[in-house]
Amino acid sequence: MTSVGERIDPPSLVALAAESIRKMILSGALAPGERLIEERLTEHLGISRPPLREAMRLLQNDGLVVTRPRYGSTVATLTDQDVFEILTLRTGLERMAVELGVPVEDRSRLVACHEALERMERNARDEDRGALVENGYAFHASIVGLAGHRRLSEIYRSVQQQMLLCMSRNLDARERHYENLVEHVRRHRYLLELIEAGDPQAVLAELAVHGERSFAEPHDE
Repeated sequence: MTSVGERIDPPSLVALAAESIRKMILSGALAPGERLIEERLTEHLGISRPPLREAMRLLQNDGLVVTRPRYGSTVATLTDQDVFEILTLRTGLERMAVELGVPVEDRSRLVACHEALERMERNARDEDRGALVENGYAFHASIVGLAGHRRLSEIYRSVQQQMLLCMSRNLDARERHYENLVEHVRRHRYLLELIEAGDPQAVLAELAVHGERSFAEPHDE
């Protein structure tokens, strides 16, 4: 809550531009390795080059954009080894969180899970893939938060942007091969139901389909 007279600044043009480009990257509208042409982006976003370039710097700091001298900026790409390392790290962190946090003793921690899931359901209905990826990360981060382990949550957040890129690719693979957006979110709701039921082994078994197996073998399910 703000104090009387405290000013609340609206998001800057740079922040809004960065968020728009981020959504385009996470939704797949801008593909991995695709060059980011300034003229096209300034026209699409309705801004001039200086705020666009500052937005690109923000995204570069987040690891979503790569900029090279005399070549310009491109959407970041992940090698198969990158994906393997990021997703196995995610699996390990989430397993630890489930082992520590399920059954959930402090039920107030489930609020963040439900809020993220509700946003995912809206995103699926709206076919907003970029927001769905971001809220999918928030949902998994809220599962990690169930452990009440500050350092575990901090480590999980430290690789957020890399996880977002992996989750974007994973969502695209699932949607192309066997799962629409609504089904994707329904699977997350089922995971939350298992968490609330309090069986950590059932939760870990279901989490396996969110990790490296679901990405590497899109035709198996």
